[in-house]
Amino acid sequence: MKIQIKLLLSISALLFLNIRSIAQTFTVSENKHYVLKDGKPFFWMGDTAWELFHALDREEATFYLSRRASQGFTVIQAVALAELDGLHKPNAYHEKPLIDDDPTKPNEAYFKHVDFVIDKAADLGLVIGLLPTWGDKIYKDRWGNGPEIFTVDNAKIYGKWIGNRYKNRKNIIWILGGDRNPRANTNDVAIWRAMASGITEALNGNEKAMMTFHPQPNQEGASEWFHSDEWLDFNMFQTGHCRDAAVYDKILTAYHRQITKPVIDGEPIYEDHPVCFNALEYGTTNAYDVRKALYLDVFAGAFGCTYGCHDVWQMYSPKAEGVNGPHFYWQQALDLPAAKQVKYLRKLIESRPMLTRIPDQSLIVEHDLSAYERIQATRGDDYLMVYSALGKKFTLNLGKISGVQLSGFWFNPRNGEVKEIGVFENKATKVFTPPSTGYGQDWVLVVDDASKKYPKP
Repeated sequence: MKIQIKLLLSISALLFLNIRSIAQTFTVSENKHYVLKDGKPFFWMGDTAWELFHALDREEATFYLSRRASQGFTVIQAVALAELDGLHKPNAYHEKPLIDDDPTKPNEAYFKHVDFVIDKAADLGLVIGLLPTWGDKIYKDRWGNGPEIFTVDNAKIYGKWIGNRYKNRKNIIWILGGDRNPRANTNDVAIWRAMASGITEALNGNEKAMMTFHPQPNQEGASEWFHSDEWLDFNMFQTGHCRDAAVYDKILTAYHRQITKPVIDGEPIYEDHPVCFNALEYGTTNAYDVRKALYLDVFAGAFGCTYGCHDVWQMYSPKAEGVNGPHFYWQQALDLPAAKQVKYLRKLIESRPMLTRIPDQSLIVEHDLSAYERIQATRGDDYLMVYSALGKKFTLNLGKISGVQLSGFWFNPRNGEVKEIGVFENKATKVFTPPSTGYGQDWVLVVDDASKKYPKP
């Protein structure tokens, strides 16, 4: 009998461990610079669909998610308590998220729609970067309508409720913050920590909540307030909507920060957005603006990147008044050029071993150029990549990856095409001149240890 009991206990323990291993979908890599999904490297190719749950009906949401999945996106960033009058303007089914604006009284009918969208995303292989609330529900400013509804106490209650609701979904990464920097001399930091605590408690015994914080532009990203917090699994920046921001400096600084955590820019410059919110003076962003920001982010050490479109984040349509001058309804904007080009970056990074990749500006002699003409380098043990924003030539310091012989090619970020360079020795220096040069003529040099025979992306 004792042997049988011990056997049953052992089997139960194994089953429990197996359940935990299945549920533990997202983890941080051993070197602390990357995110793993089911134990494998995960490239975050995000889209900011902030109004997804609030503005779209189920047919529209299915169309949006299907299109983004086909374009190679992996993460959809969306908000439960949305920005654009999200508490008082009903969703497509005439439901508001809370009863009497009380975070302890969520409206079941509203969240059934959120359930549908999250599950549809899972069916399509997409992860939801889920924001429990936009930040203006903690404090109002010129970017949000509020009202301010959260306190330390009800933030934890709401966090635990929403954590319990979605703890069995395997396609969620939690994002607190909602475009807000906690204010000094307030309870803001304590409120966010309470919400994180509630989510963590809800998931305890099921899985570790993968969680981060989405701030407004600042110098240190989420780490400015929460870097030592155990719940902050990776550091997220927002670098905003002006051209030629030195995003690489912020990413690289965060990359080398102790305690080591993965880093990503959760909101860089959007496509079709008024530059610096001033289209009259600076014009509107284009695909090249977006590509440049994303490649510089990733090559500087980010484990992925987030695309955004001004027309899509707000789900601009004839049914909604546009914010800051959108040009296209969201259905058409899904196919703007940069949205169709991000898959090439994902394919490029995934074509080589991801977990050994590091930022390394010592690869290039011309490593101190401005953001406008930036040349950014990254490498693994047996490959390297150099992004030239204007297609300017550069000098490569060889001997920094393995291999007696190296093979190289040019990768076109605009269409994913490859132009062969050939084989050369892995020593001294060598000048590389991209196939074309000038504004919008960005190129990536890819060099491999020739013996590895890596496939083209």
